[in-house]
Amino acid sequence: MRREAAAAVDPRASDDRPSGHAAFWTRTPQELGDALGCGRDGLSSADAAARLDRYGPNSDAGTRRDSVARAILRRLLEPLSLILLAAGIVSVATGDGVGGSIIVAILMISIGLDTVQEGHAVRAAEVLRRSVALKAEVKRDGAFREVEVAAVVPGDILRVRAGDIVPADALILEATACTAGEAALTGEPYAVEKRPGAVAAPDAGEASNALFRSAVVQTGEAIALVVGTGRATVFGAAASALAEAQAPSPFQRDLHQFGLVIARLTLGLAIVVLATRVLLGREVLDSVLFAVALAVGLTPELLPMITTVTLSRGAMRMAGKKVIVKRLASIHDLGAMTVLCTDKTGTLTSAEITLARSLDAAGTDDPRAARLGAVAASLGGDRGSLDAALIGGSAGASEGWTLAGRRAFDFNRRLGSVLAEGPEGRLLIVKGAPEAVLALCTARRTGGIVAAMGAGERAQAIELVHALAADGLRAIAVASRPWPEATHEVEMADEADLVFEGFCAFADPPKATAASAIARLAGAGVRLKILSGDDPVVVRRLAGLVGLNADTVLSGAEVAALGDDALAVQVQTVDCYGRLAPDQKSRIIKVLQAKGAVVGFLGDGINDAPGLKAADIGLSVEGASGVAQAAADMILLDSDLGVVADGVEEGRRTFANILKYVRMGASSNFGNMLSMAVASLALPFLPMLPIQILLNNLLYDLSELGIPFDGVRSEAVARPQVWDMGGLLRFAGVMGPLSSAFDLLTFVLLLFAFQVSPAEFRTAWFLESMATQILVIFVIRTNGRPWRDRPRPALAVSSLAALVVALALPFTPAGRWFGFEPPPATVLAGIGLVVIAYLAAAELLKSVALRPGHTPTAQ
Repeated sequence: MRREAAAAVDPRASDDRPSGHAAFWTRTPQELGDALGCGRDGLSSADAAARLDRYGPNSDAGTRRDSVARAILRRLLEPLSLILLAAGIVSVATGDGVGGSIIVAILMISIGLDTVQEGHAVRAAEVLRRSVALKAEVKRDGAFREVEVAAVVPGDILRVRAGDIVPADALILEATACTAGEAALTGEPYAVEKRPGAVAAPDAGEASNALFRSAVVQTGEAIALVVGTGRATVFGAAASALAEAQAPSPFQRDLHQFGLVIARLTLGLAIVVLATRVLLGREVLDSVLFAVALAVGLTPELLPMITTVTLSRGAMRMAGKKVIVKRLASIHDLGAMTVLCTDKTGTLTSAEITLARSLDAAGTDDPRAARLGAVAASLGGDRGSLDAALIGGSAGASEGWTLAGRRAFDFNRRLGSVLAEGPEGRLLIVKGAPEAVLALCTARRTGGIVAAMGAGERAQAIELVHALAADGLRAIAVASRPWPEATHEVEMADEADLVFEGFCAFADPPKATAASAIARLAGAGVRLKILSGDDPVVVRRLAGLVGLNADTVLSGAEVAALGDDALAVQVQTVDCYGRLAPDQKSRIIKVLQAKGAVVGFLGDGINDAPGLKAADIGLSVEGASGVAQAAADMILLDSDLGVVADGVEEGRRTFANILKYVRMGASSNFGNMLSMAVASLALPFLPMLPIQILLNNLLYDLSELGIPFDGVRSEAVARPQVWDMGGLLRFAGVMGPLSSAFDLLTFVLLLFAFQVSPAEFRTAWFLESMATQILVIFVIRTNGRPWRDRPRPALAVSSLAALVVALALPFTPAGRWFGFEPPPATVLAGIGLVVIAYLAAAELLKSVALRPGHTPTAQ
């Protein structure tokens, strides 16, 4: 089975680095030695030191890390933060020290919490350095010695053995039974045979003569010429994505845009009110103070706190569902996700090779081939992934058998043998590549009957291998013959006149929960796409098993041949991709984003790092490569798509609660401030004193502290959610004027029906304003009827407690400090009727105000 590795490109492309090494495995050792200026005897210490100065250390560029001060400054320069900071400073400057201090304190606490949370994500990138070996064995001054991995340079002669992590990209010069696990780089779970010899294919997946940095040597040993180090390696190219600045997430972009809208609205209303009052000849100082109070009243002071607390609570809830959140804003992005791109190995599959079928020579299911294969694997001492699957799939098969001789697996002949004594007497068992084993067979066993085997039967057997491959299964052949002669070590001449027993077929099976999780995500409006480095045939079979559309599978070569416009058309219908290089994965993600999708990417290998970085939401798993974990926004403690589905629901629930606060600000704040602006121009006195406006705003904000703990209706988490500025403006355009209309009704009643004094007017309107602002949350927090969908206790307590304080304060001695004067009982009764009428009208109109806006379509 072929593989697709990461593209071995030189990301540094510096002039002092030897050119033409992008496909170094296609060149001979002599050509590379001449280009690097070295021979097979290794380097001298002086030459190695000079090369280290020239090429730099064999390590990756450190991830870009902001200082704490820079991280705080970045958040402080957001439009909404600047508005709140200005509002706090102006409040203090105009005499409201308590209110201004509270605004600034809330802003600082919110920024601090967000900075601390993101700090954990930055520190997680440090695991990158632990994913490579700390020591390497290279030939210096004529002898092999251990050096620090960072000191390995191009031109070094490297020796690696079983268990070593390859420290650099290198061309193999000599190899003995060498295999390497490259799953972290290629996505393929099978170990890859490594041997010297020319390779013409430019595809790194065919580079059987090359070792790639961070691969793990599983068997044997090899001596190789180091060609690329540090960032000029497959590993380094993927890891370099971590050093790139990440674009703002959808949540951050939308919050920034919301802040700009609030800034324009606040500044515009304040300037209009101030200019008009001055032109009408009103007191300039009073007009300035009133305009400032209006501006402060329009700013959603608690939005950063509500956002951070809500996201933090969502992060804690997600931790209970086995998801570790590294970036708080990613919770919203997960809920907004419309397309989830995922690697195959370790995410949709278990990354554990299993014995799928045992077939006789005719292709009929028969346990004999697997049983003999397990005996050979157990007695022969082989410990590759296929051997482990054989032993595990045929438990107890080797009982009663003892080893009498063996011939170790020959990687050139691609087979190995054991001579075993057991229930069938003395038996030679040979297993290996189908073509190699079949060439040694003169008979075959079908249905327990042994018959002669000719060219036609061999062709049929090869066709069966191809059919198994089309089903995504990898096959090895098993053959045997009785051993009548005396016992001796097996020689090549003994491996002849064999009886073909059949095939053992292996698979990397899908996880039991994969199909149901994919269906659950589809039901939630999230479309899944497989972006794999494995064979398209394997991808097609897996997609069919988990319920995805596998009619078309695009390979990396086909993707490379498509322009961006053509690829944009294909990604709308094609869900499966194979043999992708890392840059092709990120290219597909960017095309999806350009089509309006919010894209998540789930991966665990080094080759997944660019995709994780490019996606709107990067997901990795516990036990993934350090690069993948460092690039991800969230880490799943359980590598299961069901956990992702849980996270999607939690992200949407969290964002729904944030939207409740935003809608409240759009309706109550905007409506009340609009009413005050109109009243200030029409009335001969201020409709509410600046300190009363700030008190109104503070009590209202305190009433909303329970929002992060409120429940969410099921329909709110059924589809992807994003900031819908048009929807928010429509909501404000409906509910804001509705609030103002009832405010104006209150003005008419107070002035003409009750003829109250200015102080009583301000007090009565303060009471009406507080009651309508606070109680309407119970109406607009849900699309359903408020008496059927009740709030959680935290929101009910925070809202009603703030309302009690607001209603009681004017009737206490402290009310005098704020300029309140208790109105008559008849006035209070009239205000009560207005509040009830307003709440009823809000209930009737909310279906229009909450009409769903545009939701991105899953591509």
